Amino acid sequence: MVEGDSAAARLRIAVMASGSGTTLQAVIDACENGTLDGEIILAISNNSASGAMLRAHQHDIPSVHLSTRTHTDPESLDQAITDTLREYSPDIVLLAGYMKRLGPRALKAYRGRVINTHPSLLPKFGGQGMYGGHVHAAVIEAGEKVSGVSVHLVDGEYDTGRVLAQHQVDVAADDDAVVLASRVQSFERPFLIKVLQQIAAGSIHLS
Repeated sequence: MVEGDSAAARLRIAVMASGSGTTLQAVIDACENGTLDGEIILAISNNSASGAMLRAHQHDIPSVHLSTRTHTDPESLDQAITDTLREYSPDIVLLAGYMKRLGPRALKAYRGRVINTHPSLLPKFGGQGMYGGHVHAAVIEAGEKVSGVSVHLVDGEYDTGRVLAQHQVDVAADDDAVVLASRVQSFERPFLIKVLQQIAAGSIHLS
């Protein structure tokens, strides 16, 4: 539960996604089956044809397409995202495979409430260009014995926000990047749901 809210309230979640929406679906399922004491009140995508938009529509979740196609100027896009979030008043903003960088207005308006996952144990293997297979390849190249998942707050830089929780995943001697990616991904969504529930319950504080 976000600090200051009543115990009876459900965590209001806005999700921003770019692709197929598998993480969005995991959160939808957790909300619907009671694993997560929350509700998705908004989905924003920079891709009007994304699977995330389709999934939101199928579950009657308000969805909005905001991108450089709708707002060619970065400042106006940032303002549109900020205004849309404010209209729906989420407790948190979850970046679920959102492949764009949030602008300064949105980050300021929701400082300390924008959450992302990263497929390594930050601060290791974070930063610009460190996403997806690039992360796992770097872990293998470095000879790491352990990798994992980090759930962290988002600030103005890449992967530098406060880490809320981490889950370790062993790296086997014969792993390649594809195998390691599959193993990390098998933990990523369940762990995210666990952390979101801890936020909802008040055992993890965002401020």
